[in-house]
Amino acid sequence: MSTAVGVDPSGNLLEGFVRRVDAFQQRHPSTAFAFGVVKKFGDDNAGVLVNNLAHAGFVSLFPLLLVLVTLASMFLGHRPALRQELLGTAFAQIPIVGPDLAHNVHRLQRSSPVALGVGIVTLLWGCFGLAQAGLFTMAQVWCLPGTKRPNYWVRLARSLMFLAFLGIGVVVTTPVAGLGALGHHAVGWRVGGLLLSTVLDVGMFLAVFRILTPAEVPTHRLWPGALVGGVAWSVLQMIGGYLIGRNLRIGSEVYGLFAIVLGVVAWVYLLSEITVYAAEINVVHALRLWPRSIVQPPLTPADRRVLAMQATQNIRRPEEAIDVSFDEPSSHR
Repeated sequence: MSTAVGVDPSGNLLEGFVRRVDAFQQRHPSTAFAFGVVKKFGDDNAGVLVNNLAHAGFVSLFPLLLVLVTLASMFLGHRPALRQELLGTAFAQIPIVGPDLAHNVHRLQRSSPVALGVGIVTLLWGCFGLAQAGLFTMAQVWCLPGTKRPNYWVRLARSLMFLAFLGIGVVVTTPVAGLGALGHHAVGWRVGGLLLSTVLDVGMFLAVFRILTPAEVPTHRLWPGALVGGVAWSVLQMIGGYLIGRNLRIGSEVYGLFAIVLGVVAWVYLLSEITVYAAEINVVHALRLWPRSIVQPPLTPADRRVLAMQATQNIRRPEEAIDVSFDEPSSHR
């Protein structure tokens, strides 16, 4: 049996296999939704959004820790045991490298007034940058046209709201994270603390999404991602606590500080990636952007909606209009 010139049998076999996989994932809602989220993440070039959030978060984290340590030293200096327990619980929320990081940041306590002033100024600068990066990220994943995105003054107000919420979040979550240390590590306290911490994490994700997402998106559309993000973050925190409990530590003083910085960068990046994926879950669920196709043609209705959204998000003026249409392919294999 001869093979036609220009036809690659291995390519046909590979394409046929991929199309069967594609058909399978489109038929099943769970796999179709999961692939829709991953596909939307790639469509938005969300890796760049994650990098922007991670960079801004890293710049904000150290001033936040500096302010926390300085305030604890100023107001709890007469109660060293309580101060140490509070700071230990706060730093423990950074998995694996938190205890080592606490040891290094502790050195800033001797010059509390100066450290507090420098820390607050740097914290404000970093948090404003983080809020701006978050506002841009949410507008991008929702593919909002430029005419529906918040203006400068709205972004400034939301940045101030984000900063206030960040301070409240640190105050509320730090003592809750330490509930497991009560009652001589009794199982009831540990389970209760874990459940309460998870509820707070979900609430914090929802609040962050509400602050950073434009008002055109109703709050009820932000719940799915907040739930997934909060639970995912609680699970990762638990895994980090388990690793610390297994005595995983930074052991060498030669590269210890370098390893701590890398650990903090990885932690911030992971949190940023969870946040962006959770936001993509909100978009895919709210706009029903699944099933998506692995191989085209044909394009699914969800594919067409996403492509149309990506085109219309480039609108910058009210009098500007963009019309999106698709030509039907004559045939596809």
